[in-house]
Amino acid sequence: MAVDEHALEAVAMSRAEYARLVEMLDREPTEVELGMAGALWSEHCGYKHSRPLFHHFPTTGEYVLTKIGEENAGAIDLGDGWIAVFKMESHNHPSALEPYEGAATGVGGILRDIFAMGMRPVALLDSLRFGPLADRNNRRLFGGVVAGIGGYGNCVGVPTVGGEVQMDASYSGNPLVNAMAVGVGRREHLLSASAAGVGNPLVLVGADTGRDGIHGATFASVELSEGSDERRPAVQVGNPFMEKLLMEACVELAEQHRDWIEGLQDLGAAGLTSSAVEAAHRAGTGIDIDVSLVPRRAAHMTPYEVMLSESQERMLVIPKREHLEDVLALFRHWELHADVVGIVTDDGLATIRDGEQVVARIPIEVLTDAPQYPPEGVRSSELDRLATIDPARHADVSDASAALLRLLASENIASRRWIYRQYDHMVQNNTVVRPGGDAAVLRLKGSARGFAVATDCNGRFCAIDPYVGAARAVAEAARNVVATGAKPAALTDCLNFGNPEKPDVAYQLEQAIMGISAAARALNTPVISGNASLYNETPTGAIYPTPSIGMVGVVEDVTKALTAALPAWDTVILLNGQGGGAPVAQDGSTLAGSEYQRLFHEEHGGQIAIDLDAEARVQRLVLAAHAEGLLTAAHDLADGGLAVALAKMAILGGTGIDASEVEVAGRVDGALFGEASSRFLVSVHTPEAAARVVALAAEAGVACTVLGTATGSRIRLGGVLDLPLADATAAYEGGLEVILKG
Repeated sequence: MAVDEHALEAVAMSRAEYARLVEMLDREPTEVELGMAGALWSEHCGYKHSRPLFHHFPTTGEYVLTKIGEENAGAIDLGDGWIAVFKMESHNHPSALEPYEGAATGVGGILRDIFAMGMRPVALLDSLRFGPLADRNNRRLFGGVVAGIGGYGNCVGVPTVGGEVQMDASYSGNPLVNAMAVGVGRREHLLSASAAGVGNPLVLVGADTGRDGIHGATFASVELSEGSDERRPAVQVGNPFMEKLLMEACVELAEQHRDWIEGLQDLGAAGLTSSAVEAAHRAGTGIDIDVSLVPRRAAHMTPYEVMLSESQERMLVIPKREHLEDVLALFRHWELHADVVGIVTDDGLATIRDGEQVVARIPIEVLTDAPQYPPEGVRSSELDRLATIDPARHADVSDASAALLRLLASENIASRRWIYRQYDHMVQNNTVVRPGGDAAVLRLKGSARGFAVATDCNGRFCAIDPYVGAARAVAEAARNVVATGAKPAALTDCLNFGNPEKPDVAYQLEQAIMGISAAARALNTPVISGNASLYNETPTGAIYPTPSIGMVGVVEDVTKALTAALPAWDTVILLNGQGGGAPVAQDGSTLAGSEYQRLFHEEHGGQIAIDLDAEARVQRLVLAAHAEGLLTAAHDLADGGLAVALAKMAILGGTGIDASEVEVAGRVDGALFGEASSRFLVSVHTPEAAARVVALAAEAGVACTVLGTATGSRIRLGGVLDLPLADATAAYEGGLEVILKG
């Protein structure tokens, strides 16, 4: 083959893949064709190792309006003609090199996916992973990413309303920065990313094209190494003020002039190449682009650089020919450059010109037919080793109150207020339930309806058992939404894994996708959009498998939304969930993968489980009790188990808890800090309401225990936990800031 190894390495294409490309073309590709194929065949764009597994996902359901993979994001029906579109994506490798710009441009990219569909973005969430914050570099990455998310979201005027963050050594040097966005609008305003209508112009709108981001898609499809810093030019630089103009112009186009255009597509990974080629592929058409017409901010750019640039804040618009001047005038009104750079053709080819010279002419189907590598996974001996660990081999906790304080102050449980106070979570004035609880709730303006949204995943569980861990991630994300009184409707995911060419990682990926699928079916929450971010490795090894889940639920009346804060009067508190009639008691096995196990025994391992039928029953129970108007607060049990969940409800409500009469049988550490799945704490106004919840639980086949009441200024549970609320509050609210001070 004529091409050299350096050229193939630049586009992350193997020699065998190059041979496949030559065979499909029946000739050697030009430089531009090689760059375009390399970008679209990369893992980041072509999903070479993950797409063969997507057939496992359930993708249709009661609320679903779109087919997965056919649009920029998935859409669900919120009722009364309103829809929500949402998606989650990653910007992991760029954030490892430039944490501020990497995170900021990740936010910008996911926002464009939303308004490319004609919907107004109304909510941002993040799902973040870092190495332990005791390390100075991890603190630098953490601070830069949080600042980047806040800086971009605040400037563009979209509230960051929720998210989650977890620290573990496996993420040192390779942080995970997953951004989720939700947009809402009227169903009739929904746009498609389709280059339809032969003869229609291709209009490039927004920022001028520069050299930033070239090979960004391929950079995201290889492992980070000691030489990765040389790829710093692949990290894009964002301009949120231009993004704001783009957003307003595109939303106006959808809401007021839907009949002017055939399609709208954002320029993300692989830039003009992916946006134009994918839009043509959806419509079954071709494209003819003249790169000499593309406005540039760098001199002497080659056609290769123009086609692969990932400069931010750019959109591709496909107007109807007769409305071209109308569309150009609209963008000029918003002070945005809009230039015709090509035309839709009927030949099924991507033709790229530089003035009179043709530099690429390649079938669309070749570019979109990325090679697929069905996983050849092998279960690693490490999973077998982890499964043999017995968390109960350690002595039981001797001072439960001191242990709870340490957990509340730990980096994985302490209040995230330091993070979300940097975000404007009230801009647009739709946020009903704010950050700090289980899920955010937002209203639809002019309607009682709304939606709840949350992100979740525990990488430690997935490292122990990727199938069960992924299923638990779906279940917990759904529980977070249910805790607000919302009915889970659908999910998006971001599959963060190591190198899929390694058999143990391929096994993790396949098992996690199957676990997500099983839980999504059991809970009627189909997968309607998502992203895969593979090759998350450094020279020290792979990250924990981390299939982040974003869940959206439908709220019929936002004025009745629940929070996790206990009302400060003699409210009755109940524990609902799995367990043989007494869910307070949990054996030591429930400490497997727990924060308690990590913090106090510096290990993770054991055997984790989830009963998806029981999970569905307990979620239905909470929603049924809420529908009867019985509940005053709700909170799911997750990191830190029962003791942490009780303490957080007390802290958020500013009231003590007296559950001193409850019997804590067996191991105290399991009962207080075990992280068995499928459990909720709820509160009600009266003993009569508590009796009704107990009756509903019996009908549903769910264990239910009355714990005690919200009262006083201490947190008491059984005879094993007793500490001042003020001490718990100080530990929880100040823990993260203490850690960040080093």
